[in-house]
Order: sequence, then C-alpha cells, then structure tokens
Amino acid sequence: MTVDSDEELERQIAEWRAYVRKRRTLHQPDADELEDHLRGRIADLTASGLRPDEAFLIAVKRMGSLDELSREFAREHSDRLWKQLVLTGDDGGGSTGGDRRDLLVMIAFAAAAALAIKVPNWLGVDIDDSAFYLRNFSLFALAPLTAYFAWRRRLQPLLIGVLAVLFGVGAVAVNAYPMDESSAQTLVLAGIHLPLALWLVVGVAYAAGQWRSQQRRMDFIRFTGEWLIYFALLGLGGGVLIGIIAGTFNAIGLNPEVFISEWLLPCGAAAAVVVAAWLVEAKQSVIENMAPVLTKVFTPLFTATLLTLLGAIIVTSNGINVDRDVLILFDVLLVVVLGLLLYSVSARDATARPGIFDKLQLALVVSALLVDVLVLAAILSRITEFGFTANKTAALGENLILLANLGWSAWLFLGFIRGRKAFGVLERWQTSYLLVYAAWAWVVVLVFPPLFDFA
Repeated sequence: MTVDSDEELERQIAEWRAYVRKRRTLHQPDADELEDHLRGRIADLTASGLRPDEAFLIAVKRMGSLDELSREFAREHSDRLWKQLVLTGDDGGGSTGGDRRDLLVMIAFAAAAALAIKVPNWLGVDIDDSAFYLRNFSLFALAPLTAYFAWRRRLQPLLIGVLAVLFGVGAVAVNAYPMDESSAQTLVLAGIHLPLALWLVVGVAYAAGQWRSQQRRMDFIRFTGEWLIYFALLGLGGGVLIGIIAGTFNAIGLNPEVFISEWLLPCGAAAAVVVAAWLVEAKQSVIENMAPVLTKVFTPLFTATLLTLLGAIIVTSNGINVDRDVLILFDVLLVVVLGLLLYSVSARDATARPGIFDKLQLALVVSALLVDVLVLAAILSRITEFGFTANKTAALGENLILLANLGWSAWLFLGFIRGRKAFGVLERWQTSYLLVYAAWAWVVVLVFPPLFDFA
C-alpha cells in the first residue's frame, strides 16, 4: 500500500467518521467500536487483493447489514461504490497498472486451463476417451484456479507444496486405478467426487491457508455462491456464442462442429472456471447483492416443492425408486437445498432478530430432512435385498452425512427462532461441517475403487 493510498483511505474513513458523529443517538464509544470494525473489514479485503478505496466502500456496504447508520451511509454513497466496482482505472492514479496486471495474469491462468484440456490429446489420448476426461477434467480446470489464488494471495511455498500434493494424490488415484468404461460405478463416482474434494482444496488457497478461521470459511461459501452465478452467466453467454457460430458458418457452407466440440466447448468451460473466479474477485459485492435475492426467491419455491413431494408420497403411498438416476436426482435436490441454506446463512445479519424468512428456512430444512429419511429407508431396503454396491454405498454415506447436517441445522434453527441459541452457532456448524464433506469426497475417490474391485 502506497503513501497516497494510505492518505486516501484515511480521508475516506474520516468522512465516514464525520457522518457517524452527526448522529446524536450514537455515543462516542459506539462510534469508535464501529470504526474498529470498519478498519478490520478493510484490512481483510485489502489482504485479499482489493485496492484500499475499493475495500473501504465494500466494507461500508457490508456493514450496512449490521446497523442502520452504516446502511444509510452506504446508500448515500452508492454512486461512488458502483463506479469503483464497475469502472476501473478511471481515477488517473497509479492503480490502472495493477488492474491491468491482474487482468493479464487472469488471462494467462485461464489460457493455461484451456490448453491443459488439449495437452492429453496432443500426447496421444483420444479426444473421444470419455473415461479419461471424466477422471481428469476437474484436475485440468481447478489446478490453474488454485494456482491463480496462490499468486493472488501470495501463498507461502510450504502451503503451495501441500496444495500441489493434494492435487497429485487426486491425479494419481484416478489415473493409476484400473478404471475404464467397464468400471461404470466407481468411475462415475470418482468423476463426481474428485471435483468436490478439489474444490475444498481451492478453498484453502482462497482462504490463504487460514482454513481454521470461521470467517474465512464463510467467505469461501460466499465466493462459491457468487462463482456459480458468474459461471452460469458465462455458460449462457457461451451457449449463445456457439449458436451464432454454428448458424453463421453453416450459412456459408462450413461445418464448425469439430471446432465447437473439440475446442470451443472444453477449452471454454475450463477457462470459464478461472474467469468466473476473477470476476468475483474484481467485482466483489455486485453479484453478492443478487445471490441473497436468489435465495429468497428459490427458498419458498423449493420448500413448496418438497412439501408437495411429501404430500404426494403420503397420498399415493408410493415409495421412492432406488434406481441410480433417481438417487442422483434426490441427492442433487438435497444438495441444492443445502446450498440455499449455506448461502442464506452467509448473507444473513447474525445480529438481526428471527423473522418470517428464518421460519421459512426452518420449514425447508425440516422438509429436506424428511425427504432424506425416506431416501435412506429406500436405500437400506434395497441394500438388504440385493447387497452393497459402490453406488448404493456412496448414496448411503452421502445421505447419512446430509441427515446429520440437516438434522442438527434444524435443531439450531429452532433454537434460534425460539430465542435460545445465537445465530452464530448455526454459522459455525455449517462452516465446520465442510470438512466432513471434503473427507467423504476423498474417501469415495481413494477408497471406493479398490474396495469394490474397480467395478
């Protein structure tokens, strides 16, 4: 941080402090406490790579969810916040070079991810070898993303080495094990769980190694939600681009199918992983406002869906089919519910009193818990009748893990709504439980293939 940026930051804090002191209802000790809190948030944001002026405005905006006074200040200065987040290099200062360097570095890592997808093909791996790419796509895409965060967070060599070892373990496991198209169950399970295991490795890099910090884990949950939104938007834009390319080239008698299937789709998807992360980092808090809105929109919809499903099961007395695709569908549904819960927890003001939305979330969690119990009953019935397979065992383990998380979350939510527990207890539970999901994902990747004879 330069002397000029230090002076500018102090000027902005002084302006904020003057605004605070105009309020007669706020005593001096309270103002000092607010300023200490503000400075702490600014320090965290600058440590993650933001400029001091950006960090100040975002910190004030995020404090707006904690007290009405800061919310008013953020609202009055929203034009400055928007310009800082959306426009870059317009201040005539020395920050343009840093923005340009960050952009160029992101492009380099995105290009590395895109090219990594093609390297196996250049080395002789058939582009149609679906088993190989199912095993390795997450390695190609997430290794450059982790490297990008290692550069951005200036990680220590020892931590970089640990992250590299974890990626190496994943790469060796999925490639050394004799799994091919005939290994239908273990291959698909490894392909699904390795990205989950490595995403938590990305989280360690994102948190700059401070994974024991609840705040850092919660920041990573926020990042994940925002990253998903950006990645989806990039995917929608890519779909439009593909449609335009296919239509225009076909119109002049050229078939772009090979280029689209072998270059644009795989390389674009891998690069978008890094680009989406850069967008979250570069434009923090712009999408963050959208994500909580989406949780408020979809929470009642998913609650209604689960309650309707439970009602249909009761009325028709039909059990749940334990076909693999059906199990995956139900697990996806429960994971989406868990995602809604996680992101709404991360976006909620922990000091606010319980409201109607908290009761709605409790209904969502309880509904998901009941669906999970029904799925578990169906899985156990199937295992009792036909024995264990890799798919059924994985489904059993995942639903037991979800049952524990949802069950205790429901209990903590109930305690919070009744005024017997602080909301921070629920936050700590959710962030700590991420380690359970990471451990299970690694078990499925490393232990399941030999345990079930690579079937």
